[in-house]
Amino acid sequence: MMNAKTLLALSLASTLHLSAADAGSETNLPPQMRRPDPEKAYPWIGKIERMDPELDQLLAPHAVIEKLAAGFEWSEGPVWVKRGGFLLFSDVPNNIVYKWTPYVGTTEFLFPSGYTGEKNRGGEPGSNGLTVDKQGRLVLAQHGDRQIGRLEKGGKVKPLAEFYQKRRFNSPNDLVYHSNGDLYFTDPPYGLEKNNADPAKEINFNGVYRLTPKGQVHLLVSNISFPNGIALSPDEGTLYVAVSDGKKPVIMAYSLTGDKKAVGGRVFFDSAPLMQGRKGVTDGLKVDKKGNLWATGPGGVMVINPEGKLLGIINTGEATANCAFGGADGSMLYITADMYLCRIQTLTQGIGF
Repeated sequence: MMNAKTLLALSLASTLHLSAADAGSETNLPPQMRRPDPEKAYPWIGKIERMDPELDQLLAPHAVIEKLAAGFEWSEGPVWVKRGGFLLFSDVPNNIVYKWTPYVGTTEFLFPSGYTGEKNRGGEPGSNGLTVDKQGRLVLAQHGDRQIGRLEKGGKVKPLAEFYQKRRFNSPNDLVYHSNGDLYFTDPPYGLEKNNADPAKEINFNGVYRLTPKGQVHLLVSNISFPNGIALSPDEGTLYVAVSDGKKPVIMAYSLTGDKKAVGGRVFFDSAPLMQGRKGVTDGLKVDKKGNLWATGPGGVMVINPEGKLLGIINTGEATANCAFGGADGSMLYITADMYLCRIQTLTQGIGF
């Protein structure tokens, strides 16, 4: 059951259109270049590992990682809500979606976010990946309820996809919309208390799927161990899938055919050589307008050009789950890193801005 605080937040989310820009986008600039900024100054964490000069075209030399909030158990799935001017993100173990707003900070937005059952359970029950559809509605990958759900007005979550061939999904994890309304999503076992060994697991593989606007579910990939983050190239011809497997931490790339199948799976990037001395494994990812991948993995956020060359790492110093472009013009990168919510100013823009 939702409390009054959550219902109020939902009402604001559906009706409020903030006009204030994300003034924090300038806090990375040298003092002499900043405009007057009433937003508080945030502490810096981590470091930028620059591995190729090309990175300077995407991150200015003075760019820093700002820590916006802390105290979460495992922050995940950030999405910028343009119509409201705020960020939403999941705390998966605590079954909560939080809202972060410039000048305001962090407030609870939705509880429960991914598991609405009455039986107490452990593991990772909450929502994970979040996105927003063309109508501005929040769409959630819900671990505990094992479905893709959409938040309706009034606070009710409507199931959009629960089954493949009459078998319940494992625990939908991350998701991305195609411009035609198709929703691509991954389904690893992380929301099941015993993962692959859980007796409640009904599908004997961990898949990648496409959900049509009419509610039809199509299996695209079934032969990778732990599909996790998912994204599309700017021309929507390539589907990227992160594999969060400590033995094979790679990002796969698939070509999308005219009949909407994913073919020609290939390793786009192998992060295994980066794991020594760095926390984390390949997890979430986003793509900017230039086709660069901003993919969480060993150390933090790996910045990879469209040809698969590693340009650098936004090293948060923590295991880093996911990221999302946002802010007034889509150039701010928000990062969920273990117990932290962070951000860094970029010189590019995310798709959709």
